[in-house]
Amino acid sequence: MDPPPRLDKALARDVPGDAALSRTRLARLITEGQVRVNGTVVTDPKARVAEDDEIAITVPVAEDSHILPEDIALDILHEDADLLVVNKPAGMVVHPAPGTPGGTLVNALLHHFGGELSGVGGQKRPGIVHRIDKDTSGLLVVAKSDAAHHGLAGQFAKHTAQRRYLALCHGAPEASDPRLRGLRGVDFEPGNILRIASHLNRHRTDRQKQAVCWAGGRHAVTRARTLQRFGGPAACALLECWLETGRTHQIRVHMAYAGHGLIGDPVYGAGRKLAQKALPPAGAEMAQRFDRQALHAASLGFDHPVSGEALAFEAPLPADMTALIAALTPGGDDSTVA
Repeated sequence: MDPPPRLDKALARDVPGDAALSRTRLARLITEGQVRVNGTVVTDPKARVAEDDEIAITVPVAEDSHILPEDIALDILHEDADLLVVNKPAGMVVHPAPGTPGGTLVNALLHHFGGELSGVGGQKRPGIVHRIDKDTSGLLVVAKSDAAHHGLAGQFAKHTAQRRYLALCHGAPEASDPRLRGLRGVDFEPGNILRIASHLNRHRTDRQKQAVCWAGGRHAVTRARTLQRFGGPAACALLECWLETGRTHQIRVHMAYAGHGLIGDPVYGAGRKLAQKALPPAGAEMAQRFDRQALHAASLGFDHPVSGEALAFEAPLPADMTALIAALTPGGDDSTVA
């Protein structure tokens, strides 16, 4: 079969999968002068190619990253030659950015790996396939090589990786709630499972926030199930949430849209107050003072990108969320399990 007429598309189709070169990486190699067509360097990804053209790609040795390694303790659940699974604490940013040049998970990983990284995207750096917010705790998988990065990225793009979160929210979503039944994009599946489907896009006036929309943006689907209710009537609840898609702030935005914003969320739950009389005083006070969104990435499952083995990991609730639940349910008398 004739190759696609464009160089970048021809390479994306014909480069062997075990080379682990993504479309983005291939395009970069072309513009960097690392691709020759019939012996001539070609730097235009849109250059024309034809049947019987000989294309050679040079993949340079990975360069050292400009990000500095930092000796920061990590809670590592699994590590092998291709990837690492880490339980990130709340308060840690995943990747350096202009406002947070250090103290990030990537800085810590570079120190942990030392010189063992084979390189991702042409640099000796860990491959961040997915992220969780600074003040969300829990599980992340990180690639140590291009092959692992390529394989993991494909699973997350196809939404075949399983991610489940635990969250504490205002109120308790119930299928019997007529307000939720009438809310666009919200329905309930068997087992009192809340399903929220919408598009998400940047907020019109606050570019740091995401917002529910129905045109433009990116499709997002969140499901949630109530595990435990606190107070009577339920003033707040422990939820199990899982993602069909993985968008920025997705759980936080969707739960706030449904009227069940997360406890402690400074962005999407600002101004929300708990019904003090419905909860034990210590629990109500602790919840009101909780200084981050009560959200934890509790489980993560995926196929190993090299061996194909099915892997699954769990991380227990962090101390702050555990203490809050204990304060809300002294002796276990004020809760019911769904």
